[in-house]
Amino acid sequence: MPRAFLVVMDSVGIGGAPDASSFFNGDLPDLGANTVAHIAQACAEGRAEEGRSGPLHLPILEGLGLGAALRLASNVPLPGFGAEPQGRWGCAAEVSQGKDTPSGHWELAGLPVPWDWRFFPDTVPSFPADLSRYVARAAGVDGILGDCHAPGTAIIERLGEEHMRSGKPIVYTSADSVMQIAAHEGTFGLDRLLDLCRSIAPHLHQMKVGRVIARPFVGTAQDGFTRTTNRRDFAITPPAPVLTNWVQNAGGAVHAIGKIGDIFTMQGIDTLQKGADATLMEHLADRLQNAADGSLTFANFVEFDSLYGHRRDISGYARALEWFDVEIGRIIEMLRPGDMLLLTADHGNDPSWPGTDHTREQVPVLIAGLGAGPLGAVGYVDIAATIADHLGVVPEGPGRSFL
Repeated sequence: MPRAFLVVMDSVGIGGAPDASSFFNGDLPDLGANTVAHIAQACAEGRAEEGRSGPLHLPILEGLGLGAALRLASNVPLPGFGAEPQGRWGCAAEVSQGKDTPSGHWELAGLPVPWDWRFFPDTVPSFPADLSRYVARAAGVDGILGDCHAPGTAIIERLGEEHMRSGKPIVYTSADSVMQIAAHEGTFGLDRLLDLCRSIAPHLHQMKVGRVIARPFVGTAQDGFTRTTNRRDFAITPPAPVLTNWVQNAGGAVHAIGKIGDIFTMQGIDTLQKGADATLMEHLADRLQNAADGSLTFANFVEFDSLYGHRRDISGYARALEWFDVEIGRIIEMLRPGDMLLLTADHGNDPSWPGTDHTREQVPVLIAGLGAGPLGAVGYVDIAATIADHLGVVPEGPGRSFL
């Protein structure tokens, strides 16, 4: 029996979203944003030399068809990347009205978001007063810190010392439908933070806020604060069966790697492995060696987005892509006959773009293990239908297989 490996390169967009003009970073529409092309341009022009040097070097992804997929999606110039594709390649566009993690992943799993998310305004305060009081009461304190839009690393640097002194959690949001709560693992306590987020999540979900995210950190004001890998997302449960359910209900095992378990609230998931991206790659390699026939392994590599996209770090993003390219080449060599490895993304996060939020882009669809040739322009939901088709599972969503 075949196996399927669905790998999300979080935020690795390739531009050209047809509705990009309706999505914004501040007052600037995302029209023209292109994560991969703008990184490649910066590398070619010597503007991404921190920890690496020269043109962007992604021979494995290029060989699968990354350059061809980008040219199909967008007319933004892409230096290099002219190799003849040796994999199946195409691009995919999203229809859900969000450029956030749950919207992208749900739709990749066959379920466009059936409602409008609740977003908090980019004002100070961002949250309604009654919601702020609710969170403070749940935390057992008399107020919250932050109450604004902010990058996570910047706000803990600004408010970490006051948080440690007062015990008040740092509560903030972004352009996504999200409430994030940062707290110090030592003075506030990791378990206390997770319990707080878990307890308030149902109330936020009723408001159609997609996620409550626990953002633990360590350190001191003198030595600096660092976020830990103990992040936890408390997301709305998908309101209908998704790819993981389809496979599990058909008798196949479903293995989640990274934040997939959080995104889908463990629906249809048998095992979950988490950690930093380097650790996740080893988990993926283990699944290539040991996953049973008929199984789905669903992985997310988040650090492109969390460490480099939001921080607008072009050199860091380029380094991460080049690391991933080497590692995914090792993974491809482990594929068995009949396996399918599908690489894609959930949205963009162009590190050259003004602002700090995601960018509305199309995403690559690159398949190893099933020969070579174009797939064309498809929808996110078609990815779920295609994986179901490969595994011999009946899809329950609106997508169509492109195999």
